[in-house]
Amino acid sequence: MEDHEIRAALDRHWAASEAGDFEVEHDIYREDAVLDYPQSGERIRGRRDIQASRVAQPNRKRFTVRRITGAGSLWVTEYILAYDGRPSFTVSIMEFRDGKVAHETQYFADPFEPGPSRAQWVERMP
Repeated sequence: MEDHEIRAALDRHWAASEAGDFEVEHDIYREDAVLDYPQSGERIRGRRDIQASRVAQPNRKRFTVRRITGAGSLWVTEYILAYDGRPSFTVSIMEFRDGKVAHETQYFADPFEPGPSRAQWVERMP
């Protein structure tokens, strides 16, 4: 699969995530895909279980993609995932095999205030 085709698949995936279209959102995964959440120590195996775990989440989710970069089999998406309006800065690392995601790792970071020791150099991001 060419890079532009993977990028188009990622664009569809994130747009479907934002729209709450769970079928289209999960088209990107292989049937035997693995999803890891290192911070909670969770691993989910299989496209259907990944989808079921997301359908079961009770929160209203919003996705704002900040950037997507990658080539070949490795792609990274930086985005803001808001659960019920509370933002979590997120990085998704997707490894593709045969045109579908074989392995994804997601990292989440909650916002925090800048430390006073660097205040003189800090400007607030939009």
